[in-house]
Parts: sequence; C-alpha cells; structure tokens
Amino acid sequence: MPHDGGARAGVSQLRASQSGATGTGSASPARAAVPGERALAFAGAAVVAVYAPSAGQEELRLTETAPRAASQHGLPERLPLTGGSPAVQAFRTDRPLWLTPAALASYEDWPAAPGGRTSLAALPLTADGMRLGCLVVVGASGDGFEAEQRRFLARYADAVAGMLRADADRPSTTSVLGRALRSLGVGSFVLVPDTGVIDADETLLELVGLTPEEFDGKADSLIANALPEDMHALMSVLEPSAPAFARRELEFRVRCPTGEMRWLSLRCRVPAGPGDRPEQVLGVVTATAVQRRGTDDVSRIQWLTAALDDATTVQDVGRVVVTALREPLAADRVALAELREDRLIVIVLDPPQPTAWPEIWRSEWRSEWPDAPVRALPTLQLALRDGRMDLWPAGTALEPGLAGVGAGGLAVMPLPAKGGIVGVCLVGWDQPHEFATEERSVLTATAALIGQALERAHAYDAEQELATLLQRSLLPRRLPELPGGTAVARYLPARRGLQVGGDWYDVIVISEDRVALVIGDVQGHSAAAATIMGQMRTAVRAYAVEGHPPDVVVSHANRLLVGMETDLFATCCYVELDLEEGNALFVRAGHLAPLLRQPDGTTREVEVEGGLPLGVLAEAEFPMTAVALTPGTVLALVTDGLVEAADLPLDEGMARTRDALATADPADAGRMADELLGDAGRREDDVALLLLRYDGMTDRPIRTGWVVWRLPDAVMHARRFTARILRRWQVAEAADGVLLVVSELVTNALVHTQGPVRLDLILRGDLVRVCVSDGSPRAPAKPVIVDWESTGGRGLMLVEAMSESFGSVPVAGGKQVWSEIRVPRREPAATAATPRAWSGSPP
Repeated sequence: MPHDGGARAGVSQLRASQSGATGTGSASPARAAVPGERALAFAGAAVVAVYAPSAGQEELRLTETAPRAASQHGLPERLPLTGGSPAVQAFRTDRPLWLTPAALASYEDWPAAPGGRTSLAALPLTADGMRLGCLVVVGASGDGFEAEQRRFLARYADAVAGMLRADADRPSTTSVLGRALRSLGVGSFVLVPDTGVIDADETLLELVGLTPEEFDGKADSLIANALPEDMHALMSVLEPSAPAFARRELEFRVRCPTGEMRWLSLRCRVPAGPGDRPEQVLGVVTATAVQRRGTDDVSRIQWLTAALDDATTVQDVGRVVVTALREPLAADRVALAELREDRLIVIVLDPPQPTAWPEIWRSEWRSEWPDAPVRALPTLQLALRDGRMDLWPAGTALEPGLAGVGAGGLAVMPLPAKGGIVGVCLVGWDQPHEFATEERSVLTATAALIGQALERAHAYDAEQELATLLQRSLLPRRLPELPGGTAVARYLPARRGLQVGGDWYDVIVISEDRVALVIGDVQGHSAAAATIMGQMRTAVRAYAVEGHPPDVVVSHANRLLVGMETDLFATCCYVELDLEEGNALFVRAGHLAPLLRQPDGTTREVEVEGGLPLGVLAEAEFPMTAVALTPGTVLALVTDGLVEAADLPLDEGMARTRDALATADPADAGRMADELLGDAGRREDDVALLLLRYDGMTDRPIRTGWVVWRLPDAVMHARRFTARILRRWQVAEAADGVLLVVSELVTNALVHTQGPVRLDLILRGDLVRVCVSDGSPRAPAKPVIVDWESTGGRGLMLVEAMSESFGSVPVAGGKQVWSEIRVPRREPAATAATPRAWSGSPP
C-alpha cells in the first residue's frame, strides 16, 4: 500500500530532532505505522485485502493487501465461488458480514487466525450494479468492529469499488487501496505528548491549510490556523491526562490562508501503556460539511435543526436521529419508527443486530426491520394516544416488547406533527441513567423537530415513489426479442424536482421481419410532460402497428399533438428497419441525429433530413431518409439529457458519445448502453437511450406472392398457384390443409371487400404462413351461433381448426388476415430460385 504522506512524516521527524526533541526517552513517531495504515488501524483493521473474481467467474483471487507484509495472517490466494468462505458469501449475497472470533471459527473454508482472537469483516464491492469483488478486513482485536468503524469501512469499501470500476475503463498501475483511502480525505497523526512531536500525513496538512514546507513537526504549528474559540478543546487533545482521557471526539474550525473557514472532525484515542502518563495519541481528521455539534443543549438543537433540514428521505432522517441521540446522550440503543394506521414501521435501529433487541422483535424480523402492531406494545400505545413523552428510570417493569431496550433507562418520545402523531422514538440505556431537567427539555424539543422532519420526508418519499411508478407505467416494461438483432434501452430520471420527465422510447414489432424504433422528448419535467409522453408513445405505437410508413406515422402523431391544444411540444426520431435485408427508413422531427457504429468500429451521425418538432404545425412534412445497415452495425438513439448540459455543449457531448460508442464492445449490448451513460452524477435532465445491434437474420424466410384477379375462377387460380409453390418448397404433404385455408381466405376477401386482393405465402422453418390482404379495414368476425340454417361463418371456423395460429392485423389501406399451418421439415435446397413476388396473369 502506498505510504500516504510518508515523505512528509520523515521531514517532521527530522525537524523535531533538530529542535531538541530527542533524548527524552518517549516513544518516537518513527515507530508508528505509515499514515495510510494509521487511518485503517484507527478503524480497527490490521489487514485489508481485495479479492476480485477471475476471468471465468470461477473463483475470487487475492489482488492486493495492506499492509503488504501481511503473510502472518495467512490470507488465501484463491477462494472458489462454490465454497462457503466469508468473502464468497458476501460476494454472492451482496451483504456485508461482521464476524466475531466465535462466528469466524465456524467457517471451515477460512484459515484459523493466530491465537484464535481475530474478528473479520467481508464487504461486497459493487458499483453501477456490477459485482467487482470483496473487501476483507482482518480486525486488530477480537472485540469486533464498533459502529463508527463499520461506517468508515463501508465508506472505504464504496471507494474501493469506485476505483475498481474506474480501472475497468482506464487501467491504473497504482494501488487501489491507497487511492481509495486518499479519496476519502482522511488525515492521520501520531502525537507524543511529552515532547509535542507530531507526525502528520499530507492529507491532514491539506485539511488544516498547511503546506509541507510550512510544517515543522510540532503540534503547535499544526493547529496554528485553528480558531481561538476552539483552541481550548484542541489543547485537551494535545495535553491528555490518563486515565480520564482514553477516546475523544470533537469538531473544530480552521481558517485557511485563502480565507475559507473549514469544519473538521477529530477522533483520537490513547493506546494502553504501562504507565499512567500516555505515551502516544493516535488520531484521524476528516472534513465535515455540517454545523458543529456542541456539548451544550443549544448547540445540539441548532445542529439537529440544520441536519434535519438537509434530510430529504425517511432514511436520511433516521441517520440524523441516530447521530444526534446515541453518542451525545451516551445511549446504548436508538429506535425510530413511523406510525402507519395501526402498525409501527421501523425506520432505523441502532445497533442494527437483531440480538441487541427484545426476543419478541426478532420474531417479527421478516424483512430489513421488524414490523409490529401498536396494540402489542401497551406502553407505546398509551404514549402515542396521549402524545406525551414518557421517561422510565432503571428498574421499571415493562412489557416483554420493551424489556431489554433500556434496562438502565428508557425514553419513549412520540413524534408530533401538525396536530397528530407520526411516529415514535425510543432511546435506551443499559446502565442506570438519570434524566435531568435540562435533558427532558432537550428530548421534548428533539421529538418535535424529528416529527416535522419525518412528515416532510414521508411526503417526499411518497412523491418520488409516485413519480417512479408513473414513469415505469409509461415506459415499456421489457423490450421484445428480435430475430435479427438485440435492442436494449436505458432511462435515468433527472436529479432535480419531480423525478419524472418527458423522455420516452419504444420498440414496436410491426411484422416478423420489420421493427420500428422510436425515441422522443416532450418539453418540460412534470407530470403534464409525462402524461403527454404516454399519449404520444401510445399513438405512435398504434399508427405503426396499423402498417403506416414512417413519415405517415410521425405525421399522424404530429396532428394528434396539435389537436391536444397543449403548450408543450415534442421531438421524435422514428426508424423502421427491415431485419431481413437491413434497410432502414429514418424520420426525424426536431430530434438529435441518430448515431451508427459500423462493424469496423467507426462511428458517424446519420444525416437524416429533419422536420419541425411535433405539435408546432399541423401541416408539417416529415421526409424519410433511407440507410442500409450491414450485420454488426449498432444504431444508437439518444435524448439531449445525455449529450447536453450547462457545462457541456451539444457538439462536445455528441462527440463524447460517439467516442464511447466506438470504444465500447458491441458483443454485450447492455454493457455498451451502460458505458454510453458515462458519469451518472452529471445529470440535469432525464436521459433516454435506445440501442439496436443489427445482426441480420440467420434463418431467412422464403416468400412469394400473387395479386388475385377478380375473376369467376380466381379461387381456383389461387389454389393452383399455392399448390405449385408448395411442391417447389417440398412441403406438398401439407397441401390439403394449406389449400383449404387459401380457398376460404381468398373467397372471403373477394366476396366481402372491394378493391385489390393479394395472396402472400411465407415458409419459415416448419410453418407456412398464408396472408391475404384486402382493402377493407374491418376485421373478419366469427358468428356467435352457427346452426343448420346458417348460410355463412363456417369457413373461418375451418380455418381456425386447421391453423396453428390465426388472426388479423391492420395494414396501410386495409387489413391482412393470416394463418400459420405446420408442415413437415424439408431442407431448403431448391428454394433459391423462388421468386419474391408474383403478379400478372393468372397461373
């Protein structure tokens, strides 16, 4: 692992020795761990290791450890994914494991720790929905990891996962563990109180506003930029007294040379030593963006008010409540629950382990948190009814549902909001706790603040859930499987306001060999825009299924939007693709140009002649542009949210997307779509992306057709034409059924419609499809009752009985009635000369 700030530490030691700090007999910082290892050691980690899956996803392999000389812990080099080691279990379940020495001993696939008194943590490494490996942390002691250490290690695991994800795109030769630790901005130090010598890493110097050249290795120099009001608290750390001082946490402010005031959080501890006088102080410092939590009641309320004001979701409120109550009040348990009708829905429990809570709670632990009716807890029921806080001292006999929550004292705080009770907060102590008058006042004010914040957060969560449901209902649940290509889509909501927008996409199967792709963007980000988007998507799909050409589909959608009398307009790009031949027809209505990636990796924008956005002019024209696609081509349709932002010009955004399209691997269309999305954090607008990889049809159907003349013996000629084609296709054994279907469908078209009639025959595998098209839009209807006196209706029943499937679809200018009949399989050896169409004189 890189020695973060190791060069600076050496300078600090040199300058300290030059200033007469040697010869005191005190412990020297030179014997402390390197700075990066100090931060991990403060988090309770003796060794940190990264396990990544092998190329074949068969095992996890050890790729990096810190410190690198960690062989005494005997970490396995390879872990089969079929095994049951803690790392494999965390990787498979995507859930962290925090194992005590006793729990670790039950894992046979993990080597025994030296002395048998080592705890272990296994945290899954995931980023962008991808499983990248597992972070294994060997504890420095057998007491397990504290809550604060777990939170830090979880943040560290997220940072490591981010580095691994970045390395997948841009490989780096530097240490993943080191870069991840630096990204957290954690500075560390080792102080010798007797001499004032302090070893600080470069991250800490940067946090306090010092350069390596300005720092002389003395504690006084390190806090030179601290505000005078915070100096007294800092001096208590620099001059500790044992045994009163064992662990400290405080927040202080520094004034940087630029004039910026920065809030910093300091946590330090004194390692156990032989004497009463502490020999060393170990500490870490991080930047914090929240107001200082003072020890006085006013500061606590001020901090809680500011923190709850920033909390938007119910989970955010839960995290703030735990931070505000558990450590400042030295409580052992904090529970926050929301009241919904007659049930309590737990938001957060701290500590989160089920064993820390009553037995009756564990029986209801069916999901992340337990769920219990209010009537099962009489004490809570009474407090919620009266809306009055109850403080139960040590020794109070409580019902089983609350026994063990606070044996030394229990605070039951109903959470009021707008005249009602929205939830309850429990704070419990194991050791006897005295409730002072000032503490009662603070808890009462805290309950009111939490209740109001909880109600706001619940309304926000409900709004976002509604927006998510609305967006999901308006977009396709899944895309169809295509015989000659693969289509994938991605949608990301905007990160501001209501997370519902007007971007939409769709993949419409027009026929067995034709598909339409459409992407669009309705102006605005609101429920109104989403409603128009849903109407436009439905309209485009309906016009496309009717068989209209692309320009007519877009023209009809434009007239529909104009007729809605809305102030919103929409852009759209519509593509109809012949999957058999690769011919594509593009129509663009004020939308971004499509992108093409050729099989050789080159990319280009398709020059599609554009039209006005939809909803602007009813008589607008939308010309078509024809483009031939070769197998292996990738077609990308995007909305402006992907390629344009306040700090990203459109041309530059399109160029970036083209570069990403060129470098992505088309073999995995889903992975390619994820790579095109890029940095999800840069998103002011909602984003829609539709990709189609055109592969070409490997099993091409055989087609032929004939225009039926309206002659008295037209049906006879249709049968002759069909029989000759079936012999050519070597499926004459099924001629009787096919000829019966042809007779009935052609007869119905000639008798019940006007205009031209066309017969099409298609052979695909072991199915013959008979299609009869006519000029009437009215679908054939089977009679409800057929008796001996009926003069019609039996023909369609015969067709349905002879067919594997049977139906009718609208097409441009009328309809098409079709039937599929299964035939014996034949090798298509003599079918190359089959004409694709036949028209003219009867055969």
